[in-house]
Amino acid sequence: MPTTPMAQILSLADLIAYQEGAIVSRLILKAESGNVTLFAFDAGQELSEHTAPFDALVHVLDGEAEIRISGQPFQLKSGEAILMPADKPHAVKAVKKFKMLLTMIRV
Repeated sequence: MPTTPMAQILSLADLIAYQEGAIVSRLILKAESGNVTLFAFDAGQELSEHTAPFDALVHVLDGEAEIRISGQPFQLKSGEAILMPADKPHAVKAVKKFKMLLTMIRV
């Protein structure tokens, strides 16, 4: 079920705005098999370590982030992406404010 208009060109980074001291999210597409969500993190904001029953692709649209997967840190900047395996602990921290597109697919 789409939450954003279908068959339109989207500027993903423009669909979500930064908010001081916060993490903002916007659901783009939701289905039983997974979902696509935009996030905007203010600098220093983070999602603590957790697991999910989905394989996930994080694509950084703007800024810089540190993604930890099973304790290993990865530094990502605008234009870069990383795959996070299902059921593995991961965490996200904004090194600088950043925006990301998160695509999760149920395994």
